[in-house]
Amino acid sequence: MATKVVVVGGGPAGMIAAGTAGSRGLDVILIEKNERLGRKLLITGKGRCNLTNITDVEGLIAHVPVNGKFLFSAFCNFSNLDLLTLLHGLGLKTKVERGGRVFPVSDFSSDVVKALARYMAQNNVRVVKGEVAKVVVDCGSIAGVKLKNNDFFPADKVIIATGGRSYPQTGSTGDGYRFAAELGHKIVPLKPALVPLEVREDWVRELKGLSLKNVAINIFTDEGKKIYTDFGEMLFTHFGVSGPIILSASTHLQQGTCYRLEIDLKPALTPEQLDARIQRDFLKYAKKIFQNSLADLLPRVLIPIVVKLVAIPSNKPVNQITKEERERLVSLLKNLKVEIANLRPLSEAIVTSGGVAVKQLNPSTMESKLVTGLFFAGEVIDVSAYTGGFNLQIAFSTGYLAGKSC
Repeated sequence: MATKVVVVGGGPAGMIAAGTAGSRGLDVILIEKNERLGRKLLITGKGRCNLTNITDVEGLIAHVPVNGKFLFSAFCNFSNLDLLTLLHGLGLKTKVERGGRVFPVSDFSSDVVKALARYMAQNNVRVVKGEVAKVVVDCGSIAGVKLKNNDFFPADKVIIATGGRSYPQTGSTGDGYRFAAELGHKIVPLKPALVPLEVREDWVRELKGLSLKNVAINIFTDEGKKIYTDFGEMLFTHFGVSGPIILSASTHLQQGTCYRLEIDLKPALTPEQLDARIQRDFLKYAKKIFQNSLADLLPRVLIPIVVKLVAIPSNKPVNQITKEERERLVSLLKNLKVEIANLRPLSEAIVTSGGVAVKQLNPSTMESKLVTGLFFAGEVIDVSAYTGGFNLQIAFSTGYLAGKSC
């Protein structure tokens, strides 16, 4: 009789785990509480689904600041190239964009969900709609799962792939943490990761919707210690800042702690080069007032903010601006300071940091060291990565390894 496997959770980790286990001839049931599979996957990448990143295994690990080394076996067993080979074989065409980010050619995340559903169907996975109440263990080994309606599914192996606690409206309500804790696993405290930041300055709100590309950021503690640096794109919002480099920075920050964000608006230029550029602009607009001389240098909506912060009268003739005032402008553009007040709540985070402690899992199989036949995959584990497709690759790699090993 074939080994009975129950996969709890119909996200990317759960679907690939179920399909992989089924491909080995195992008797696989996937239990999902939502009406449809892949609810959270459907909204990733603004609905486009940044499903992985083109880099090597070392590059993948380097982009996982939380327990990246734990994932070495998972990434080696099922790399980004293995993922693309599988998806291409399932009829999903992909493309590579800036930063090595991989998307479906269609730009529809629903096509990724459909491909994974095909993978399960090809391997005879049975999908059951229901909500798991508990994972049942007998004498230290898996016995099955019990649903809230009291239905019982006997199992030799159980894979928990329930996701984290971010975006709870998609069904990610932290069920897997409860199952793991009930079975004796340590749960590393949860915190938001890849989450926007709230700031203290009121002028930031005036820039709502402004996206800045090719800027550099540095983040410092109150004591002046630099804890993060990055280059890329950011966004101003009604509460603060967001965008790829801000989301990645949030992984290194603690809720309720204050930080200083310094933005270099012109990182390609040294202060001396920027000063020379400004002098050329001032010569070009010598007959204009200061506020009307910055159109070649800055986005229109940012100009009045910079004018106010640099404390040069907006109506001052450009040909009367002093060297000291020009140096203040250079300093501001190279070092625009913002005070970070807090992280946005976990419910708004792209992923959850924290979860099932990796020391209690076998990195070569994703099996629990405490309960025989119990496996974990995806965001429920205490691993989290930067933006760029790395978190979905974690889900796919750990899901595949669990499905291969169960």
